[in-house]
Amino acid sequence: MSALSEVQALPTILERLKATFPKARYELNWENPLQLLVATILAAQCTDERVNQVTPALFARYPDARAYAEADLEELAEAIRPTGFYRNKARAIQSACQALVEHFRGEVPRTMEEMLTLPGVARKTANVVLNNAFQIPTGVIVDTHVARVSQRLGLTRQKKPERIEQDLMRIVPQEEWVHFGPAMVLLGRYTCTANAPRCPDCFLNDLCPRIGVDEPTAATAPPAEEPAREASSSPPAKKAAAKKPVSSSLPKTGQDLPEQLPADWRKVLAEEFQKPYFRQ
Repeated sequence: MSALSEVQALPTILERLKATFPKARYELNWENPLQLLVATILAAQCTDERVNQVTPALFARYPDARAYAEADLEELAEAIRPTGFYRNKARAIQSACQALVEHFRGEVPRTMEEMLTLPGVARKTANVVLNNAFQIPTGVIVDTHVARVSQRLGLTRQKKPERIEQDLMRIVPQEEWVHFGPAMVLLGRYTCTANAPRCPDCFLNDLCPRIGVDEPTAATAPPAEEPAREASSSPPAKKAAAKKPVSSSLPKTGQDLPEQLPADWRKVLAEEFQKPYFRQ
């Protein structure tokens, strides 16, 4: 399919997304906008499943923005340890909540402009909260799943999340943004997976040009069994050499990884990218 054909197929893509995921929602568990904001920060380089295991006790212990703002930072970090990068995330959560208390009376704002004033919050996190908690179509959620599916469908040729969002906002009607993002996440998570996508089972199989499907895909999140490494004063122990050579399409060093992540994740994890193990 040509680029024009892919755009022409968009109405059918949107129709099938609605038919397959009529009540598409982000799979983080939350009951109010603040909980969704905190959970989204925790989801950086972590699975939603693991975040959902941590948040019930976390939300009970810290019921509002002031509780996070005044929390002992080490205790907060320990409470979210299983999500990885826990010290960075604790600082990000506390800084964001301090800003909420100081500037927004402890309430999560309802505009993109105001959301972006919160430390550690960029467009992806802001879109997740505004789209899901308030049903406000401020933009299109672009995570690793949305990026991958959009590229394979030929809806974008961009690689950076911010530019992918710009492409999608140009072609997807604004009234569809709130549903489109979560639906694409679900499609990417369960069908159009990074490795061994289930193309024969996909409801978009007849429309998809499968761009890049046969190419190796770089992992952008740690396995669920291994929480992301927290700051360390020394590099990790060497592991046995892999049996298969690494594809040349993968990032050559950890320094390439930040550009592949949403701006929100780069903000939260910025200090980690300077550690020795990201340069090996």
